[in-house]
Amino acid sequence: MRTLPALVVAFVIAAVLAPDAARAQDSTAVSAPALSREEMETFLLRARVMKKRGAGKGVTGTVRATLSDGILTHDASIQTVDEARLHHPTPRGFEINFRDTWRFNVAAYKLDKLLDLRMIPATVERSHAGKKASFTWWVDDVLMDEGRRLETKTSPPDSGRWNEQMWIVRVFDQLIYNVDRNVGNLLIDKGWRFWMIDHSRAFRRHKTLLDAKNLTRCDRGLLDRLRELDADTLEKEMRGYLDADEIEALLARRDLIVAHFDAAGPAAIYVARRE
Repeated sequence: MRTLPALVVAFVIAAVLAPDAARAQDSTAVSAPALSREEMETFLLRARVMKKRGAGKGVTGTVRATLSDGILTHDASIQTVDEARLHHPTPRGFEINFRDTWRFNVAAYKLDKLLDLRMIPATVERSHAGKKASFTWWVDDVLMDEGRRLETKTSPPDSGRWNEQMWIVRVFDQLIYNVDRNVGNLLIDKGWRFWMIDHSRAFRRHKTLLDAKNLTRCDRGLLDRLRELDADTLEKEMRGYLDADEIEALLARRDLIVAHFDAAGPAAIYVARRE
């Protein structure tokens, strides 16, 4: 694997992000060199926290921190939230067995890797201020979030590719039973690539789908990888992040998703274009 020093030669200072990005992951930091996910993970685990401030969005006390390993400097999102309540009020009514935890951010990233989506930024477990936390790579070159896109009625330059990404987001959110997806945690970078962030309120223990109507189409590769998910792999990869009941519920939802698209037939299956 390439080391960070070898990549620094390729480091180019990027322009300050567009004003619309202030509504998403606003950053005056430069873009990072082209790192692999493994290199990003290593940086997040080892780099020193140089400064921090509030992230400016959300209700989970997210901290935005600037990290440096002496060679590379880059921002990260830090969450230490770890709450569990028997009853919790939500806009949809009271939720039973409510969880809001940084652990689910790590679980979502690991699941993204298992399914080869590449739509969730690198996320690792690390301590912060004496607490366990998730450290997530701050997305580079954010153009806007989905809320801003809808507000400004901005059309993507490639509607076909855009729809493919949105269909994947919808499948993923049904899989993880994401009760907190909103237009502010879907980021759009300058290449019009979607990034899903903030999954601390996902992975509910329900064995039903949140809303099957959102399952309209599915990438063939994603559907094949969903079929291949198994309990042994999930128990190994998710140890410390999902418990047995959460894994069992995830697999039950997987079965429903696969059955849904099997019943829908070839018209609902497509082959996604990859970057």
